[in-house]
Amino acid sequence: MVGKTCLVTGAAGFIGSHMVDFLLKKKYYVIGIDNLSNGSIKNLSFAKKDKKFKFLKKDFSRVKKNEIPKNIHFIFHYAGIGSVVPSIEKPLKYFQNNALKTIQFLEFLRNNRINFKKFVYAASSSCYGLFSKKTNENTRISIQHPYAYSKYVGEQSCLLWAKIYKLPIISIRIFNAYGIRFKTTGAYGSVIGVFLRQKLSNYPLTISGNGNQKRDYIYISDVVNAFFLGAKSKHVNKIYNLGCGRPNTINKLSKLISNEFQKIPYRKGEPFATHANISKIKKDFNWKPKVSFKEGMKIIVNNIHEWKSAPLWTSKSIKKYTKNWTKYIK
Repeated sequence: MVGKTCLVTGAAGFIGSHMVDFLLKKKYYVIGIDNLSNGSIKNLSFAKKDKKFKFLKKDFSRVKKNEIPKNIHFIFHYAGIGSVVPSIEKPLKYFQNNALKTIQFLEFLRNNRINFKKFVYAASSSCYGLFSKKTNENTRISIQHPYAYSKYVGEQSCLLWAKIYKLPIISIRIFNAYGIRFKTTGAYGSVIGVFLRQKLSNYPLTISGNGNQKRDYIYISDVVNAFFLGAKSKHVNKIYNLGCGRPNTINKLSKLISNEFQKIPYRKGEPFATHANISKIKKDFNWKPKVSFKEGMKIIVNNIHEWKSAPLWTSKSIKKYTKNWTKYIK
């Protein structure tokens, strides 16, 4: 590949595939890596038609020296596995995928003298735990489950490697990203995905508690733009929160999808609100969110057919799934 080349791990996932499309529109050459254990090749249907795109179907920790160029412009690291309950049931699997393999990948880049202008790590706001007030990057870390721990260790490893080996790395803690292509893998996945599948099945939306819980939703186009501007910025070895900075209630979300709903008991073990302080990322990257929650949800609802194949989560199945999580909460 000639010209400026970017590398995207987890390229067939929700955020990774949008990052690939974004970079291709910016006229970059893109190498996407994904083992397709969580991502879908359908997410790359547009990218695969572009001659500037190369796809490697493999685990990012197994990439070989001859498969990527010596000089890479930007590296966007999205590969990993998510969801809370599965991480509690299989903690070692999560630590290996999200933390250990990230270290192996950094060592691969370092030992093979791969040159890059910026490595951007996709971190998770789950490291803040149950903290429900406005959160800045200095808010106390409060790990509540193996998923959060594995992502946090991955992040801290990136920053340590940046410090010791002088690598240009930044970490971006994503709050509640949503948009086309995201999926629900269970009742503890994206509430938007759960609601859309219930709407498609003519099933009332299941709202836990009073529905006044708040989430800091950030639309996918704003997410990838922030990552791109972060890669272009002069800043290194820093952490950034990424949200819209204006949380919306679950009640408001439900009304943008359906008028039919039913209440179920409040789920323990989750923060009542997520609220990102985004002053740092706005200042350093000259970035701000452009898509309002209402606009983003309109796009989602207009493309509701994407969720036809998603599992239907009824109030009964959600209660059962939640029980598997809350049994670990004291």
